[in-house]
Amino acid sequence: MTIKAKRDILRKVRILNHARQSGNVSKTCRYFGISREIYYQWKRAYEALGETAIINSRPCPQNPKRTVLQAIEEKTL
Repeated sequence: MTIKAKRDILRKVRILNHARQSGNVSKTCRYFGISREIYYQWKRAYEALGETAIINSRPCPQNPKRTVLQAIEEKTL
């Protein structure tokens, strides 16, 4: 697990704990700048599968300008 993933997990767990302790999800979401929908997605995933479920797993977008044609790649290798 990378440092970024660990930091992301800690942030999300801190938000979930803050909402549980304060008892007010709306204020917690406003304070941390997230939507309530995202909060509940994180909460469901965390309760169902634990910390690994709330890792930010969206893939990086592919940049078509930086891709190399298959023929050129084969010649270089």
